[in-house]
Amino acid sequence: MKVLPLRFRLTIWYSLILAVSLGIFGGAAYFAMSHSIRSSVDAGLQRRLAGILGIIARTEPEGLAALKDELSEYDDGDGNGGRLRVAYSSGELIYASPGSDWADSRKSRVQGSSPFYSEIHGEQFRVLRAPVEANGKAYDIEVSTDTEDFDHAIDGFRRFLYLDVPLFLLLAALGGYWMSSRALDPVDEIIQAARGISVTSLSSRLTVPRTGDELERLASTLNEMLARLEKSFHRITQFTADASHELRTPISLMRTNAEITLRKARPESEYRAALSEILGESEKVSVLIDQLLDLARADSGSAAIPMVRMNLTEAVDNAYRKAKVLAETKQINAIKHLPDEPVWIQGDPAAIERLFLIFLDNAIKYTASGGRIQICLTTHDGVAKAEIRDTGVGINAGDIPHIFERFYQADHSRSGENCGSGLGLAIGRWIVQSHQGDIAVESEPSKGTIFRIQFPLSN
Repeated sequence: MKVLPLRFRLTIWYSLILAVSLGIFGGAAYFAMSHSIRSSVDAGLQRRLAGILGIIARTEPEGLAALKDELSEYDDGDGNGGRLRVAYSSGELIYASPGSDWADSRKSRVQGSSPFYSEIHGEQFRVLRAPVEANGKAYDIEVSTDTEDFDHAIDGFRRFLYLDVPLFLLLAALGGYWMSSRALDPVDEIIQAARGISVTSLSSRLTVPRTGDELERLASTLNEMLARLEKSFHRITQFTADASHELRTPISLMRTNAEITLRKARPESEYRAALSEILGESEKVSVLIDQLLDLARADSGSAAIPMVRMNLTEAVDNAYRKAKVLAETKQINAIKHLPDEPVWIQGDPAAIERLFLIFLDNAIKYTASGGRIQICLTTHDGVAKAEIRDTGVGINAGDIPHIFERFYQADHSRSGENCGSGLGLAIGRWIVQSHQGDIAVESEPSKGTIFRIQFPLSN
C-alpha cells in the first residue's frame, strides 16, 4: 500500500482535528443558544403569569366584568403573539384569547407542569399553565408565547452549522495544505541537496537555513553526519592504502627472494638461507594481518572483550617477565615496582597482558643498549595507575598527538630498523578504551618517554 505524502497526511490530520473542534464548538453553541432562548421565553412566561395574578388580585373584587376587561386589555397590550386563558379551578372559563381552543388545550396539558411546547392551530407555542389562588379563590391560568421567531433563529443557526461550516472546513483544509507545502519546501531542498552528495563529494555540505527552528537543526545535524562520514571514509581509505603499503614490502621481498633463488641450482645452504628469510618475512606479514583483523573487529564492534574480575598485578607481572627476556637480549635494565597485594579490576586478563607487553616492547624497541625501562603499578582514589618509563630516544612534541593513529610512525630519531607496523599503540589504546580506562603520554627527545595508563578499580 502506497503511503500518502507527508503534506497530505498533515492536511488530513489538521482537517480532522479542525472538524472535531468545530463540531464540538458548533454543537455546544447550538445547545447553549437553544437553552438561552428557551430560558428567556420561560422567564417571560413567568413574568406574564405574575402580572395576571396581580390583575386578578387587584380587579376581582370589582366584579367579573371588570376582571374580563382588565384581562382583555392586558392581552391586547402584550403584543408578543401570546395567548391567554384564565378560568376557575372548576373549569369555568373567565377569559380566553381570541382563536384559542380551550377544550382541546385542556386535553393535552397537565395542570401545574413546567413550561412545554404545544401546537395551536398549526403554530408552535411555548405554554405555561399553573394553578394560583387570589382573594381566597382558586384559578387555572395558562399563558403562551408564539415561538416562530425564535424557531427561525435556531433553524438559521442550524443551517449555518450544516452548510457554512463544511465550506469553511474545506477552505481551511486548502489553506492547511498550502501551509504544509510551504513548510515542507525547505525539506525538499535538503533532500535534493543530499541526493547530490556521493562518495566523490563527501566534502559538500547542505545549506543551513538560519530560521532557528527544526529545519535549521535538521540541516546542521545532517552536515555533522556528513562530516563524520567523510572522516570515516577518509580513515578507511587511508587504512586500506597503509595496509596495502605495509603488506606490499614483505610480500615483494619474499617473491623476489624466491625468484632469485630459483633461477639456477644452488647449494642446500643457500636454499635454507632463502627459506629462512622468506619465513621471517611471512611471520611479519602474519603479525601484521592479525593486527589488522583486531582493528577491523574493533571498528565493526564485533570485538567485544569479555570482562571478569581479574588481578591487574598478576597480568602486569606476566607481561614484565616476557618483556624482560627481550630487554636482556639488548642489554637493557628492566625494573618493576608492583604492589604485593592484588589490584582488582574488571577486564580480560589476556587483553590486559597484551596491552602492557605492547608498551614494554615499544619501550625496549626505542631504548639503546645500556638503557633502562621501568614499570610501576599503584592505586589511588578508586583508580589503578600504571606507568611505563624508558630512557630511549623520546618523541617529538609534534608527533605526540598522532602516535596512537594507525600506521603512524614518528620521523627522525624514532624511524629506522626498529620500527614496526605502526599498529601496536593503536591496538593498545583500543584495549584501554574497551576497559573504560585512560591513557596519556609524556616525552622529551633524547630523554625518554612515559606512558600512563589507568583503570577503575573493581569492588
